[in-house]
Amino acid sequence: MSFYVSLSGLKGAQSELSVVSNNVANVSSMAFKKTRASFGDIFASSGPTAVGQGVRMQNTVQQFTQGTLETTDKTLDLAITGEGFFTVKSVGVDSIVSYTRNGAFGVDKDRYVVDTTGSRLQVMPTDPDGDGTPTSTDPAALTDLVVPKVSPDDATVTLASISISETGLVSATFADGSVKNLGVIAMASFPNQEGLRQQGDAHWTATNRSGEADYGAGNNGAFGAVRSGTLERSNVDITEELVALISAQRNFQANAKAIETASSMTQTIVNMRT
Repeated sequence: MSFYVSLSGLKGAQSELSVVSNNVANVSSMAFKKTRASFGDIFASSGPTAVGQGVRMQNTVQQFTQGTLETTDKTLDLAITGEGFFTVKSVGVDSIVSYTRNGAFGVDKDRYVVDTTGSRLQVMPTDPDGDGTPTSTDPAALTDLVVPKVSPDDATVTLASISISETGLVSATFADGSVKNLGVIAMASFPNQEGLRQQGDAHWTATNRSGEADYGAGNNGAFGAVRSGTLERSNVDITEELVALISAQRNFQANAKAIETASSMTQTIVNMRT
């Protein structure tokens, strides 16, 4: 029995090593969220003489703590302080809505604002000349953010600059001094963000465990504030991960030693009988 108990310990330590190694490998990945492995003991029966039968990994839990903010001074570099996610939509027939905290956005050849995977940033509608309040937070009302070349009122007036407020209001200033609101960045929050499914590249999709996304403007409750000219880095603390790596290695060695001891005891018993 001790062989199987220690073997489960070896597997658990190996799984923890894999989780910690992945965290360390992504220490420089933009907006990466570290993962923690959760373990539970195994019992086949209960009672005063019950002996445990080892350990098993229950699940891996994502840690959505705030990462370090890095100033870039690029308008379309966005970070979120607090909870919340940017909403993006992939291009194509099977377009998928996903959520990210990697705000390294840029403009493609068609003037759409896209992230590092080519997915388009989603905005909520607002009055072009209003105060920037979203006119709808319904998911069906979300649209791709497009940066215009010229003013919608006069095609001879070119775009001068783009600005993004803490609420996520995207405004375009034109050469004649006029300002038009292009939309409000669709910030998403979830009842259980740990239930989101990882898609890679700091993107997540909603699941039954996470619940449906709620949309709203930034700087409001659980949506977090939008910081233009800033990017969020990984939340991995390399010192903590190295300590966890050493601990997992020690656990692996201890379980390997337990198997070696059990093997020696078994061999001794066999020799005594012969």
